Amino acid sequence: MQETKSGKNSLIRFLFSRKFFLNIGIAAVLLIVIFFLLIKFLDIFSRHGNELTVPDFYGMTLAEIDSIGHDKQFDFFVIDSLYDENNKKGAVVIQNPLPGSKVKKGRNIYFSIVATMPETVIMPDLKDLTLRQAINILESSKLKAGKLIYVPSFDKNAVLEQFYSNDTIMPGDTVLKGSIIDLVVGSGDRQYKIPIPFLIGKTRDEAIFELNIASFNLGNEFFMDSITDTTARVFMQEPMLDSEIPYYPGDSIHLWYKSDKLFDFEKYLTILLSDSLQVDSLSADTLFNY
Repeated sequence: MQETKSGKNSLIRFLFSRKFFLNIGIAAVLLIVIFFLLIKFLDIFSRHGNELTVPDFYGMTLAEIDSIGHDKQFDFFVIDSLYDENNKKGAVVIQNPLPGSKVKKGRNIYFSIVATMPETVIMPDLKDLTLRQAINILESSKLKAGKLIYVPSFDKNAVLEQFYSNDTIMPGDTVLKGSIIDLVVGSGDRQYKIPIPFLIGKTRDEAIFELNIASFNLGNEFFMDSITDTTARVFMQEPMLDSEIPYYPGDSIHLWYKSDKLFDFEKYLTILLSDSLQVDSLSADTLFNY
């Protein structure tokens, strides 16, 4: 019993001794040093504070990217290729991470580039379909409707033949993606007038689709500010919507374009539509009074 009491007293004396506090101090200093060394190691390992801004590589080829020296900062990987007639072969069209992202040196950058070989698609069977059905199928097949050739036939507005480069193309044949397919269409047992579509403000692709659906062909095209990219929109068409001259399937509509970056189409359309409503109102009043 006395030995136990003596042991407790010795422990208490040690806990309050200078030696104990000295050991505690040494242990605390060691923990602090280890903590700072660990932080420093993590800082070096993760390259904290050495973040890089990802450049915009859109439109550049891998050779051009390497020539600037970006290959010393990032690792590049091509994960996909796609057909794009508006960009040069091998050019970057999609990147991940996006431009402006903050990343560490040596980060992997993934690209989708323009295919060096054009992509091919399978030609669908359009025969006996209506013109609208045929054009929609061409669009979904990544092909484009070209010239509409109307011939006398009881199958009014039905596709009779399909041509590629002035030669018959059979269903199942492979053609380049984006190819233009001409269609021979039945005109019915007599010629009939067709309404003129309103194309002002539409992009080139939208306008061509609309005029083809309406049984018109694309006529001459004029780019008034020499800009032919996706910002070009229809500024003027001939014939206009209110033309009094009758038009028939296979006739052409001529288009003039301006860039929506240089011209206010919203204001222009407001004025045009307002004028059109006034003309319609005057015509209705004239007919009513008559």
